[in-house]
Amino acid sequence: MHLIKTPEGQQAFKERHADLSQRLRSAFLLFDGNRSLAQVLDATAALGIGKDDILGLVEKGWLVEKAQTTEPSVARTESSIAAAALAPAEVDAQSVVRRYQKAYPMAASITGGLGLKGFRLNLAVEAAMGYAQLAELAPRIREAVGDKAYAPLHKALFEAETM
Repeated sequence: MHLIKTPEGQQAFKERHADLSQRLRSAFLLFDGNRSLAQVLDATAALGIGKDDILGLVEKGWLVEKAQTTEPSVARTESSIAAAALAPAEVDAQSVVRRYQKAYPMAASITGGLGLKGFRLNLAVEAAMGYAQLAELAPRIREAVGDKAYAPLHKALFEAETM
């Protein structure tokens, strides 16, 4: 089962909600839709995180199964945000998803390489729930790493795809 963060979960994380303890915050960050529940539980075993803890986050509505997030209204909203970010180019929802899937690992790698200097920026990248949020972080990433290191990420996020 692959879980992802919901907007409500993101908000609880940002507000440091009392039900989201420090150890649960660490686990919460790992849910990006790419890691399975088992992988996250393995990674956080030393913190004492159990399946019941994660299921509690699901019950609160802070995490959902990745398959449940493909509602048409969500896809339309995300594509309209991305289209506005890339205006005037015509962008379809699949293109937005492909760009996000290509750019997210790059952004995580780039910001992860900054060490403690880029810790907060790396957390922001890992918390990005879609293309629009990742595109909003692009200027901060560029400022932190410089134009040369940022260039591949810029290309993945903003340049037209070749098929």
